[in-house]
Amino acid sequence: MPLPLQSDNLGKLILRLTLGGLLLFHGVGKILNPAAVEPIAKNLASMGLPGFLAYAVYAGEVLAPLMLILGIFSRIGGLLTVVNMIVAVMLVHTAQIFTLSKSGGWALELQAFYLFCGLAVFFLGSGRMAVKPD
Repeated sequence: MPLPLQSDNLGKLILRLTLGGLLLFHGVGKILNPAAVEPIAKNLASMGLPGFLAYAVYAGEVLAPLMLILGIFSRIGGLLTVVNMIVAVMLVHTAQIFTLSKSGGWALELQAFYLFCGLAVFFLGSGRMAVKPD
C-alpha cells in the first residue's frame, strides 16, 4: 500500500527539474560567454575530430535541460545529458576518474550526478507532470 505522500510522478518531476535546472546553468554560462566553447573545440581538434562538434555542447547543456524542465521528450533529454557527460569526461576529466577531491569525495561526483540522473530520466520517463508526458 503506498504511503499517503508517495508519488512516482512528483518524484520524476523533482528529478527532471533538479537535473535540468542545475545543468542549464552551464549552458547559460556558455551562451553568455561563447568563448568558453573554444577550449572544447581545441580538445576535439587535438583528438583528430572537427572542432565544430564543440557546438553540440549547446544541445547537451541548453536543449536537453529545457526538454527535461518542460517535460518534452524527456527520455531524449536524459539521453542527450548522458552523451554530453560521457564526452565531457572523455575530453577533460579522464585523469580524475580514480581521484578524490580536496574534501575527500570523488573528483567526478558532479559529472556522475548529471550522467546517472540523465540515465534515470531516460529509463523512467517524464511522469505525468510534464508538457508532453512519455
